[in-house]
Amino acid sequence: MLRIDGARKSGSGTIVRTSVALAALLGEELHLFNVRAKRDKPGLRPQHLRAVRAVAELSGGELDGATVGSMELYFRPGKRLSGGEYVWDIGTAGSTTMLALTVLPVAAFADRPSRFRIRGGLFQDFAPSAFHTQHVLLPALQTMGLSAELEVVRPGYVPKGGGIIELSVSPLKGRLRPFLREKLRGKLRFWGISLASHLRERKVPERMAKRCQAVLRRRGIDAPFSILHDETASQPGAALALFAEDADGCRLGADQAGAPRRSAESIGETVARMLLADLDSGATVDRHLADQLILYAALAEGESRYRIPSVTDHVESNLWLVEEILGASWEIRGNLLVIRGIGYGRG
Repeated sequence: MLRIDGARKSGSGTIVRTSVALAALLGEELHLFNVRAKRDKPGLRPQHLRAVRAVAELSGGELDGATVGSMELYFRPGKRLSGGEYVWDIGTAGSTTMLALTVLPVAAFADRPSRFRIRGGLFQDFAPSAFHTQHVLLPALQTMGLSAELEVVRPGYVPKGGGIIELSVSPLKGRLRPFLREKLRGKLRFWGISLASHLRERKVPERMAKRCQAVLRRRGIDAPFSILHDETASQPGAALALFAEDADGCRLGADQAGAPRRSAESIGETVARMLLADLDSGATVDRHLADQLILYAALAEGESRYRIPSVTDHVESNLWLVEEILGASWEIRGNLLVIRGIGYGRG
């Protein structure tokens, strides 16, 4: 049985989601304790509970002790990873993208294609945005051989949620290829998406984009934005995403969601500065992609190499988990992260 202390490293939900997904792939029982011990509200929150239940459903597994607020759980995965059609409602504004990213590596090795329709929050702090997942993470995984697409059906924000995404995943043919990105090539192209729901009169998306563009222009950078006005969300909300793409199609991104007393202008400024800081560090991936790729690099066949902006607690947590659970080795040379994958495959 795998025994994972959830108080180690970040002490966050990352440990919950990654541990359960890897246990399902390996077909090994998992005892997870001290769940989210370092968070203000420790234990499983509704979005984490929905994520572990989703993995159990895909793997035909069983869960013990998995309730909202529980500090430990036992997971016994089944022997088959079943694709197909799934519909899940988090029931709160909990992150739909976090749930999607929990089941994605499991669906990558399932017996048939999968389609997940997930209801909850799409844009919020401390969670991957739907735009970043669509335009940065999934294209990066495509280079490794994993084909998946994310569609935003309806935006959703804190506190009501009510947003919907659909994730479609095609099972891998063979093994994951390593992720190799040691250098960005050619002149970068910048572009962005500026979204607001029920805020047309206040011109929120226009204002977010305008401030972001003003910051970029000080560096001689032009960035066109898609301005999206939505009237379908269950409440007002906003989100801004900015991307940079090199000559080979490699992308980095930065984003931020709206929040009470957070102006459109401050969002635009923050997003621009965030992406510029990652690029100025010499990184070839952004601060979010840096840790999101670790699980896939550890499963891949061969050595992945990419440059990260910094060693965050999520980077540390994921490196610890893939070494602890998979036996993948890694090293950091300056800002170059090297991960030696185990060449995981089913059967």
